[in-house]
Amino acid sequence: MTDVSFNGGLPRLLTARAVEQALAEDLGTRGDLTSAATVPARAMAVATFGARSEGVIAGLAVAEAAFHAVDPRVEFKAEVDDGDRIAAGTIVARVAGPARALLTAERVALNFLCHMSGIATLTRRYVDAVAGTYARITDTRKTTPGLRAFEKYAVRCGGGANHRAGLFDAILIKDNHIIAAGGVAAAISAARAHAGHMAKIEVEVDDLETLATVLRHPVDAVLLDNMDIATLRGAVEIVGRRTLTEASGGVTLETVRAIAETGVDLISVGALTHSAPILDLGLDFVP
Repeated sequence: MTDVSFNGGLPRLLTARAVEQALAEDLGTRGDLTSAATVPARAMAVATFGARSEGVIAGLAVAEAAFHAVDPRVEFKAEVDDGDRIAAGTIVARVAGPARALLTAERVALNFLCHMSGIATLTRRYVDAVAGTYARITDTRKTTPGLRAFEKYAVRCGGGANHRAGLFDAILIKDNHIIAAGGVAAAISAARAHAGHMAKIEVEVDDLETLATVLRHPVDAVLLDNMDIATLRGAVEIVGRRTLTEASGGVTLETVRAIAETGVDLISVGALTHSAPILDLGLDFVP
């Protein structure tokens, strides 16, 4: 079991709402026809969640919530913690209770657990790839609509960090904002005047000339977008730790180490949330 805690864990209300919506989608207006037709109403069962491949676990509380939403009598016991690395064959959790409830909640529980664990697993691979460098791996806003909080939590479980939660909590001035504002200086000045001193301001740049212009203004971070390694290294030297540097654009497991070795502070990876394969987990009844 891990002793790592994940600050800003998933609120119960948010989890309950997501589980409720997922169950409503699955059950429709007629409920679980198969279980109702084949399983005696009083039948009890015990089942285990088993890992069919190695990875990192995330989403146990969401899986538990799915069972309790169907029937509060279901007992859910986690055998590992979110953030734990597990081997293939590991028993992740055990459930016991009315057989119909276990079967009805099974897919919703697995959908959340497999998806979130897949994100945590991929994140851990990126984090391991840059171990020993200065860089931290972060996510982006390229998330599944309605599931952002769950996916960003999974990134934290994998050892990554979260970028801004949404449009509301930081200012990120990108190329289209600069064009619409009439230039870099105008965009930064307007952003600072609008947001005040409490909001962070980051500006996207894709060449060293623009970077030099941005650094003439008070910004909290620069997003070095789609730069090759040589240009990225030059950008980090120009910044000289005066502000945070973030590398972004087309980052892969094959390229992330070289990017980290340029000295950037952050590497944002959209693939963590938009392209992570699930971690293969299954629920099996115990005879």
